[in-house]
Amino acid sequence: MPPGRLQSIIGGNACEAAPWVISAARCGVAEAQVRLGRMLLAGQGVARDEVAALSWFRHAADKGDPEAQNMMARCLENGWGTAPDAGDAARWYERAASAGHAWAQYNLGHLLLDGNGVTRDRSAALQFYLKAARQGHVRAMNLVGRCREEGWGTKADRAAARRWYHRSAVGGYFRGAYNYASILAAEGCMEGAAFWFAHAIAHAPEPTRSNIRDALSRQPHRRLRALAPTAGEQIAG
Repeated sequence: MPPGRLQSIIGGNACEAAPWVISAARCGVAEAQVRLGRMLLAGQGVARDEVAALSWFRHAADKGDPEAQNMMARCLENGWGTAPDAGDAARWYERAASAGHAWAQYNLGHLLLDGNGVTRDRSAALQFYLKAARQGHVRAMNLVGRCREEGWGTKADRAAARRWYHRSAVGGYFRGAYNYASILAAEGCMEGAAFWFAHAIAHAPEPTRSNIRDALSRQPHRRLRALAPTAGEQIAG
């Protein structure tokens, strides 16, 4: 079956696609096994079953599917359907990251940055964030910015941090927007800062959105305080 046709069958609405996804997964189609695993994790179109999800991810991961390997690692890191095992998660992330999977590169960067399940290595973390960022991963762009700003695994470079935060912000990531706005505010560019703080508020989930507005309410600059809710204002969820 042509790949596009397969995707159209198993990639639609979870409830409608479930019988086809299950059938294709049982026939050994890795893409369907990953989709079924995701559906089982979320309880979409099928009953939620983290243990079964992990089993389907493993089927596809053992065949070398990078997406499945990344999801195997996510399950192991977070204890979905199994006992948490950050060390084993790191090994699966590394396999997917070596295949060029951007999310796996980003996730492995986190483990290395914190020393979770692996020896802490901020320089290596930065390199994995960079690999993901160069593929357009906006969260990784933000983390490259943090590393450059804080000097994690590299020499601190505020100008480089500014550029990476801007790329993340333009890509639509709320943390990138917030960090870029913070740098602009520190530079005295209040109109630009206000624009990107507003962008962060608009795209951040709760409770982060409320936390951003609370922080802005304590800003000394009136233009930034205006972004915080007034007394009694309802914050959209």
